[in-house]
Amino acid sequence: MHERMKPQKVLVPEKVLVIACGMIAREVLAVRETQGFAHLELTCLPADFHYRPDRIAPAMDIAISNARAQGYRNIFVGYADCGSGGALDRVCEKHGVERIEGPHCFAFYQGLSAFERVAEDDMLSFYMTDFLCRQFDAFFMKPLGLDRHPELIQDFFGNYQKLVYLAQTVDPQLETVARDAARLLGLAYEKRQTGYGDLTDALAKAAQNR
Repeated sequence: MHERMKPQKVLVPEKVLVIACGMIAREVLAVRETQGFAHLELTCLPADFHYRPDRIAPAMDIAISNARAQGYRNIFVGYADCGSGGALDRVCEKHGVERIEGPHCFAFYQGLSAFERVAEDDMLSFYMTDFLCRQFDAFFMKPLGLDRHPELIQDFFGNYQKLVYLAQTVDPQLETVARDAARLLGLAYEKRQTGYGDLTDALAKAAQNR
């Protein structure tokens, strides 16, 4: 007589909370879906902190504390340093969490090794991503007053030589925005099809943190 087989225990990954920059929310969700990281949850800080990096570390400190109070043990910071001048690293160390490696999203989208090879040549390049193409009016034209005072373009962008579009997806409409932006700003244009770069590996590492 055969012994009754015991049911196999199904191991359910523990939830991992990603606290990310709002500028990469769509990309984080895309990686989660394509890689099957269903146990990754996402919350975001405001995307406009990209232009107010002094706000990132204090807001992250509060966000992590709140997440701990809600019971999250595994937390991953969806930011590079992003202009915080090391302040974000100090917050990460305080809470015992990790962040995406690199100085900013423009680096990790390209991959840090690839970015290091072009960083010097890109010193006078203005980077755009899929997000910034979608939000070009909201992030540049209206806040800088360029829609009303195009003569200010030279003041804001006169030191740049080239616009580099770091494309996460293949989207002709977004590329049109990037090309038109380069023309408007009087810059040369280059497209680099980066995909999600190091973001995928960073999230894969976070997903295994259980």
